[in-house]
Amino acid sequence: MRAAQVVRNTAETEIKLTLNLDGEGLSRIDSGIGFFDHMLTLFAAHGLFDLEVDCDGDVHVDGHHSVEDIGIALGNAVKTALGEKKGIKRYGTSYVPMDEALAFVSLDISGRPYLVYDAGEMAPLIGDYDSELTEEFLRAFSVHAGITLHVKVPYGRNSHHKVEGIFKALGHALRDAVQIDERIQGVLSTKGIL
Repeated sequence: MRAAQVVRNTAETEIKLTLNLDGEGLSRIDSGIGFFDHMLTLFAAHGLFDLEVDCDGDVHVDGHHSVEDIGIALGNAVKTALGEKKGIKRYGTSYVPMDEALAFVSLDISGRPYLVYDAGEMAPLIGDYDSELTEEFLRAFSVHAGITLHVKVPYGRNSHHKVEGIFKALGHALRDAVQIDERIQGVLSTKGIL
């Protein structure tokens, strides 16, 4: 079983996160931000990852620290759970339509973190969630997981749909990338290392 537990405590957040990459899509999320809980639940369900998140953060200030620090913790968990990355497919790409919106995620578990994010204009708030925190979460996640991550929403009007499409597409793309292919000897790189 490829799994990890991360505990991250700062002056702004206290986080305990467990992740099983070979799960069934089960989750229990408590970030203190309702819409973000919903997004992480979708990510886990569509990735077929088992994910538990407990975060006690300074949401009385705003959601920034909690969302970013959960991204850091989740990225660290993915990196730890993958270990030496032997046999993984490495790449994953997914398009997810969400009513009038279309979200695209493509990623490479390369060890070279990078984020390209282009989701167009969003409503400032979706419930109690600051929509610009989506990019902050994705950046923290990609950096700490060591993933090159491209996210694009070419069109869409409803901000809820746009962000939901992103999280679903991220789950699908990551699920594909972490799959084991028995034909791959070592890692999928002519360099011999990821």
